[in-house]
Amino acid sequence: MKARITFCLLLMPILGVGLLSGCSSTGSRKPVTTASTTGGYVMKPYIRKGGGFYKDDGLPTQIPENIDQIPNASPRPEPLRKAANRPYTVLGRSFVPMTQLQPFSEQGIGSWYGTKFNGLKTSNGDTYDMFAMTAAHPTLPLPSYVRVTNLQNNRSVIVRVNDRGPFHDGRVIDLSFTAAYKLGYVDQGSSRVRVDLIIPDSSTGMTYAEVSKDALAANEAKIDDKTRYGEEIAKPGTYVQMGAFQNGFNAQVLRNHLLRELDWMTTQKVHVYAEPPWHRVQVGPFANRAEAEAVQTKIRDALGGQPHITIRPERVAGAQ
Repeated sequence: MKARITFCLLLMPILGVGLLSGCSSTGSRKPVTTASTTGGYVMKPYIRKGGGFYKDDGLPTQIPENIDQIPNASPRPEPLRKAANRPYTVLGRSFVPMTQLQPFSEQGIGSWYGTKFNGLKTSNGDTYDMFAMTAAHPTLPLPSYVRVTNLQNNRSVIVRVNDRGPFHDGRVIDLSFTAAYKLGYVDQGSSRVRVDLIIPDSSTGMTYAEVSKDALAANEAKIDDKTRYGEEIAKPGTYVQMGAFQNGFNAQVLRNHLLRELDWMTTQKVHVYAEPPWHRVQVGPFANRAEAEAVQTKIRDALGGQPHITIRPERVAGAQ
């Protein structure tokens, strides 16, 4: 059962208040491979071996033909993304990310995230590729590199941490599909793992102050708030508001958390609207208040808190 956590619907500037349609083969025909529409992968059908996964965030129907040969991430010094390493709060739980690379190791449950997030922006500003060797972690520096070992079979992979999550109690890391596949727990959804932070030799002790201003500025410019958050144009209608943030990063973290926690929620329904100074996380639009209230109740029953109803009127032609 998901732990009940409390919403903080408005926050102060420095803190966030943040199917598989299974493929089966019959007969003796050889599977047909096709070129992927993203990433340049050559794909083959994926046959599920059983186990469980989140509805609508599950196993793909096709995977790269060479998935076993996809290499580990290669650790290298990178400037840390300052905006992605600030303290934040997701539905009442506060997190303080590490702001430098230092020895770190933990054990717990590793999970993975897949098709529902493929192609969306990560907390570090990258585009999530479920077939790359990446991971999400609540507090490790972004970006950073870790070795993840499946304690049930002793397999290990190296991944680049570029996203925030998971936020379930007891879970310590979310891996990409390929990383979880290589560790052997894709079909069951999770496994007990050990996570060890890797510190590239030339970046030991690297902090923001030690990164050149030019390098940090270049990194920041690629993924500033205007590019990443609130680019959607709000449509008129009735919405369920989940939170309002002055920090766009925290709004995006909350949006991703809702998508992970609520397996019935679709990406098309959860929005981040930038309306200075606020970034509003809203679910909708719905045709009428009754529909919105039904979803409001469903969210409240699943996660607790007090999401509220808000109405966006039609825009007046010529209005600014």
